[in-house]
Parts: sequence; structure tokens; C-alpha cells
Amino acid sequence: MQFKLDMMQTTALAVVVYYFGGWLRSKVSVLEKFCIPAPVVGGLVFAIVNLILRQNGLLKLEMDTTLQSPFMMVFFTTIGMGASIDLIKKGGLQVVIFWLLASVLCIFQDGLSVILSNVLGIDPKLGLIAGSITMTGGHGTGAAFGALFESQGMQGALTAAMAAATFGLVMGSIIGGPIGQSLIKRKGLKPSISKEAQNTAAASAEVVDEITYEELFKTLAIVLVSIGIGAVLGNVFKNMGLTLPAYVSAMIIAAIILNVGESTGKWHINAKCTDAIGTIGLNVFLSMALIGLKLWELADIAGPMLVILVSQTILMALFATFVTFNFMGKDFDAAIAAAGHCGFGMGATPNGIANMTSVSEKFGPAPRAFFVLPIVGAFLIDFTNAIIITAFVNFF
Repeated sequence: MQFKLDMMQTTALAVVVYYFGGWLRSKVSVLEKFCIPAPVVGGLVFAIVNLILRQNGLLKLEMDTTLQSPFMMVFFTTIGMGASIDLIKKGGLQVVIFWLLASVLCIFQDGLSVILSNVLGIDPKLGLIAGSITMTGGHGTGAAFGALFESQGMQGALTAAMAAATFGLVMGSIIGGPIGQSLIKRKGLKPSISKEAQNTAAASAEVVDEITYEELFKTLAIVLVSIGIGAVLGNVFKNMGLTLPAYVSAMIIAAIILNVGESTGKWHINAKCTDAIGTIGLNVFLSMALIGLKLWELADIAGPMLVILVSQTILMALFATFVTFNFMGKDFDAAIAAAGHCGFGMGATPNGIANMTSVSEKFGPAPRAFFVLPIVGAFLIDFTNAIIITAFVNFF
């Protein structure tokens, strides 16, 4: 039997799956203990059930994920609405450090895939598909290079790329929470916010930081305006020959609106409403992404490919624990960043944010980590990863 859900039914299903994941996490202590995000819990359970039904010929479900992108845009725009100049000054060096760390990870991922390809006797390009192409790059980069490899005569490259990206998406979401929690507990770390930041937050709270209809609607209006103007800015970049993810332009516009308001005192961005709208966007987007996982594609990965993917998971865990954490400052925010790096270093930036959100909800806020990771994951790493991948493809 074949059944197709339209975009509203798919969105409704994603919301139901999110709440199911939250309920299941509250009932299964190990899920709560290791900070596995609710969308991941519910989404994986649904994806497994969907796989069983499909493989046994009982139900072939098709979903219209048209609204997945808008919810993603809403989430990333709210990230831009939190990027004040003061915060940029405080996290500027951290952005550069994390960008360098993410780039080094790309080199390690591709180096590991090439070495294992030679050991296992497979085409290095097939190995590279399980490297930074799909680990740091995710489904988007995987689709691009998979299609390129197929045009060069490598059959099944696109399918392998999607399967590898799916594997990374799942594993990055699973290992991030436990790693962040382990670092926090083993090192006895506590969240620390400077007096200046506390005063700023207090001042903001005294102004309008209350969740009301007026504040929610005003904040949502700013989000939508930022997305609209961001689309125009994106076209300008495209005409200049610079292709950026659509949400980057929206983030830039949102950050400009925030900082103009702060510098002139003409308007104020309500942090509580921004956080509420952003959290809704993230949870719906991630739930839709996970219910759309085609786990049956993993069955198409040959044994050698699976060996490389498992090795990449181990590499990511070790890198986040011993490299990301240490170079990001060995403090609470560094532990949260390590959890987030697992998500976007093996899947996508929203997964990294979800990992960090899950851990910070339990242990406390980490504003520096939440500012640094989206900038690197959504924008900066795309440039260096493309250069690194091209270098490996041309060399090997």
C-alpha cells in the first residue's frame, strides 16, 4: 500500500513525533541521562518503523517536506537576532579557533577515508564520500559531489552519499549529548556568565523581555522581514558568483536589524520571544528531517563503506573530546561546543545546535558556544571544506 502525506500532514506528523520523542525520553532513563534530543528519539523510532513497514511491503509512505526549509530559515534567523556586536567581540577569536578546528577535522576525515580505502581495496572516491563530503558537508555537499562522481562514471555514488550522510546524521546526534555530559561531569564544569553579560541580560529583561502576543508577533515580524530581505541579499551574492546557503543571508539581515536597534536605541529585540520562536523552528525542522530518513539506503552500503563510517564516528568522538574541548578553552562552553561539533561534524548544523540545546537545558546556558557554532557550521566551513575535498579528489 502506498500513502502520500501533503505538506501540512507531514508537518503535523513531525510535531506528533517530536512529542512522542519527548515522552519516550522521559520514560527511558538512559535517553534522558545521555541528553539525546527529543526530535532524534522520536524521529529515529518513526524511521525504524517506516523501514520495517516498507521492507515488508505493508506501507510505502511518501512525505511532502516543503515546510522543512521555512522552519529551518526561522531557526537560523533567530540565531542572527542574537548576534550583538558585544557578543561578536567576546567570541571573535573563538570563531576563528573553531573554524580552524573544523577545517582540521575535515582533513582528518578525508585522510582517514583515503587510508581505509587503500587498506580495504576500494576506490578512494568511494571512501571520500564517507569523508568530509558527507560528514562535515552533510546531505547537501554529499548530493553535489555524489552527482559529480556519477558524471565521471562512478555508479551509485549519489546513493552512497545519501546513505553515508544519513548514517552521519544519526550517529552525530547520538554521540554528541553523552560526550558533552561526560566532559561536564568529569571536569566538574559550571556555566559562567560575566558580570557585564549579567547586567546586559538584566537590563534587557527590565525593558520588554516578557512573552506576550504583541512581543511574539513583533519578533515574528522581524524574523519574516529578515528572511525576505535576506532572499534579496542572497540573489546579490549569487550574481557576484558567490553561492551561500539561504539562511546565511537571513542571519546577516537579522544581525544588522538587532545591532542597529541596539546602537540607536530605537527598538529592542525580545530575547525570550526570539528564543521561543527559534526553538519551535529548530524542533519542527529537525523532526521533519528525521522522519524523512530513508534508513533502507543504509542497506546499500557495502561492508567497506560501513567500516569507514564507523571509523569516522570514533574519530569524531575522539576529536571532540580531546581536541575541540581543549582548544576551545577547557571550560563549560567548550564542553557544550564539543557536543555540538559532533552534530555538525557528522551531520548538519541544526543537529549540532540540538545536541548543545539538549545538554545546556540540563546543565546551564553556554552563550559563547551557541554563537560560535552556527557561524562556523552554517557559513565558514563550507569554503574550507570545498577546498579540502577538491584537493583530495585531485590528488588521489
